[in-house]
Amino acid sequence: MLYGLVLSLAMGFTFGWGICKLITIVCQNLERRLANRFFAGAQIAGAAAMSFMHGAQDGQKFIGVLFLGLAFSNGMNSVEGMEIPVWLMLLCSLVMGLGTSVGGEKIIKSVGMDMVKLERYQGFSADLAGAACLLISSLFGIPVSTTHTKTSAIMGAGAVKRISAINFSVVKEMMLTWVFTFPGCGIISFVMAKIFMLLF
Repeated sequence: MLYGLVLSLAMGFTFGWGICKLITIVCQNLERRLANRFFAGAQIAGAAAMSFMHGAQDGQKFIGVLFLGLAFSNGMNSVEGMEIPVWLMLLCSLVMGLGTSVGGEKIIKSVGMDMVKLERYQGFSADLAGAACLLISSLFGIPVSTTHTKTSAIMGAGAVKRISAINFSVVKEMMLTWVFTFPGCGIISFVMAKIFMLLF
């Protein structure tokens, strides 16, 4: 778990900085109005790629947990040879989409405005970097967090201008939240398991 956290943060920041730096070099002689118009459209493509890779990475985690629950509730001791039903994939996609749309605005404000004030080319760079990191991780079977990857990609894109562009007080709050998530989830899981064992 810690390995995935460190890897996603390192990859996200490196890719975010590298892609954004490359874009600034390639587009340095472009007229600003023309560049803004291009990146306004490019951001849509970047967001679509990021959305697809979010499902490819985090979606599988939800499907895995629900699939195990489905198998065990039917009295099976193993999921070997079983196929994941299409309805389960669609259910996870729907729930993830709803969750992102409901809670997404606050996260976007915190990460995309409070932590770093992104311009359009930086937003596109962060999306492209995050999607690339998640694609590589998925191909190699490495479970990483979309949130960690994308947040660090945003920091990398913001650092291209100057490192002081990043609001490190917001970064510190997020890091502490991530650190306390691990023991918090462990305790909740332990309590829930004990409750289910007593009930069933």
